[in-house]
Amino acid sequence: MSLIRPIKLEDRTSLENILRGTMVFTDEEISVAMELIDTAIEDPSQKDYMIKVAVSDDGRVEGYYCIGPTPLTKGTYDLYWIAVDANSHGRGIGKYLIKNAEDWVKEMGGYLIIAETSSQPKYENTRNFYLRTNYEELARIKNYYSMGDDLVIYGKYVSHYRD
Repeated sequence: MSLIRPIKLEDRTSLENILRGTMVFTDEEISVAMELIDTAIEDPSQKDYMIKVAVSDDGRVEGYYCIGPTPLTKGTYDLYWIAVDANSHGRGIGKYLIKNAEDWVKEMGGYLIIAETSSQPKYENTRNFYLRTNYEELARIKNYYSMGDDLVIYGKYVSHYRD
């Protein structure tokens, strides 16, 4: 199984290639993802975006996630991005990454993870992934991104709320 570690500068190109290789994300979405990646690389002390990468035994970056505390909440975190190299699909790397994110949220004293995605057919695998990893559909906002493209919000309580 892959090692999961914090992002490094040398991961940047691999992560962009992974995002492009999924054939799901638009150029605009990839641009936003890369902004968050650059923020995490350029300022490792910032607390808004925590990015970890999955690395194979031979050092190849196989996937990543980006998560951060939801502003103005106590214990809620947004899973901004999770992506796995298309050549590594079906090997459990996504589940391994999301479990690592859940464990990190618990370590930070968090209890709820929110993940948002699109209702477009090209995101069906993403929606199924969330359901397979015990996230539940919490809300759906019709025509959010554009006419016929709903916002689908998934969530998972990873621990009990502690005040």
